[in-house]
Amino acid sequence: MLATTILASSLAFIDGTVINVGLPAIGASLQGDAADLQWIINAYLLPLSTLLLIGGAAGDHFGRTRLLVIGTAAFAIASVACAAAPSLPWLLAARAVQGTSAALLMPNSLAILGVAFPGKEKGRAIGIWAAAGAAVAAVGPVLGGWLIDTIGWRSIFLLNIPPAIAAIALALHFVPNVHRDAKPAPLDIPGAAVATLALGALTWGLTIGSGHSGWNAPAIACSIVGVALVVAFVFVERSRRERAMMPLALFGSATFIGVTILTLLLYGALGALMVLVPYLLIEARGYTGTQAGAALLPFAIILTVMSPLMGRLAGRIGPRLPLSIGPLGVAAGFLLMLRIGADASYWPDVFPAIVVMSFGMAGAVAPLTTAVLTSVEEKYTGAASGLNSAVARTAGLMATALLGSVLGASGSALRRAHGRRAFADLPARACRSARPSHSPPPMPSALPASQACIVGHKSNE
Repeated sequence: MLATTILASSLAFIDGTVINVGLPAIGASLQGDAADLQWIINAYLLPLSTLLLIGGAAGDHFGRTRLLVIGTAAFAIASVACAAAPSLPWLLAARAVQGTSAALLMPNSLAILGVAFPGKEKGRAIGIWAAAGAAVAAVGPVLGGWLIDTIGWRSIFLLNIPPAIAAIALALHFVPNVHRDAKPAPLDIPGAAVATLALGALTWGLTIGSGHSGWNAPAIACSIVGVALVVAFVFVERSRRERAMMPLALFGSATFIGVTILTLLLYGALGALMVLVPYLLIEARGYTGTQAGAALLPFAIILTVMSPLMGRLAGRIGPRLPLSIGPLGVAAGFLLMLRIGADASYWPDVFPAIVVMSFGMAGAVAPLTTAVLTSVEEKYTGAASGLNSAVARTAGLMATALLGSVLGASGSALRRAHGRRAFADLPARACRSARPSHSPPPMPSALPASQACIVGHKSNE
C-alpha cells in the first residue's frame, strides 16, 4: 500500500516542482505574458484546491482505491495532452484536467495510509511518504531542467507517465477498495461549484491587482465577489450538513483548526518562493534549466533525510512540540534570506538560510500530516486530509496570484529587483532603481557547477 500511495502522490510532487523550472521556456514558446505564466500554474491549482474537498469525501463514500486509480489514469492522459498542446489555451485546459485528477488521487492516497497503518506505525508511514515526496521533488526539477535544456519543455510532462502506470498496476493488484459505504451519499456538487467560483474570482482579482494594471475596478470587483462567495460557501455547507464535502463538524476540533491555519500560513510563503526562485535564477541570473533545478536540491535532500525521523518522533510524543518548533525554524530561514543580494555567494549568504529553513520544514511536514489525521474521527479522515491539502494548495494559489509584477518583469528590470533583494520584498514590484548585476553570483568552489545556485526549495504537498 505504501509504495502505491507514494507513486500516485509523486505525480503531484513532480508536477508541482518541475513546472516552475519550465515557466520561462513555456512562456517564450507559446508567447505568454505575466498573467499567462500565472495561469499556467493556477489552471492546475484552482481545480486542485477546490475539488480536493470533494475528492476526499468521494473516497470515503465510493472507495479510496477506485478514486486513486481513476485520478492517476486521468492525470497521465492529461500529462500527454500538456506535452502535445499546440497553443496556450490547450495547455491551460489540459492543466485544469491535471488539477482535477490530482484532486482525486492526492487525498485518497493519504487517506489509505491513515487507515492501513494503526497507532505509531501511522506516523512512521507518513514520514516515509513525506520523505519519498521530498526525494521525488529533489530529482524532478534537476531532471526536468535537463530535459528542458536538451529536448524542450514539452518533455517534462512525460515524466509523469512511468510512475502513473506503476501506481495503477500496484493499486489494482495489492490495494483493496476499502471503506466504501453501502449506500453512498450524493456528492456535494453545489458546494464544489460555489467553492470553485469563489476561488476563481479571488484568483482573478489578485492576478489583475498584482499586475501592471494595479487594483483597478475589475480587480476590486472580482475580489469582493470572491469574498462574498466564500461566505456563501460556508452557508451552503451548513445547509447540507452530513452531505457537505467540508463537514463543519471538522471545526469542532481545536487541533484541526490550528493545523489548518498553520498550513495556510506556512504553505503560502513556501508556494510563493517555489515559483519565484527558479524564475528569478533563469530570467535574472542567467541559469540554465538544469542549474535552476539543482538550486532546489539542498532543501529537498534535508527534508528526505529528516522527515521519517520526525514522523516517528511525532508518533511517539505527539505533533504539538514539532509543530511549535518547526515553523519557527522556517521563519528563521526566511529571515536569513534577507541577506541574499545581487552579489551573494553560496556558503556565507545562501547555505545557512537553506539549512535552517530545511530543518524547520522537516520538523513540520510529517507532524502536520499526522496531526490532521489524528485530530478528527476516522469517518472524517478522507474529508480532513482533503481539506488540509486544499488549504495548502489554496495558499499556493493565492501566493502565485500575487506575483504578477515579478513575473511581468524581465531582463534589467528583474535584475534590479534582485539587486534590491527580491527575496525580502516578495512579492515586491520588480522595477526599482539599483545597479543591475549581469553575471551569476559567485559559485562555491566545493560545489558542482550544476548545484552552484542561490537557494533551494520544495513545497508539499
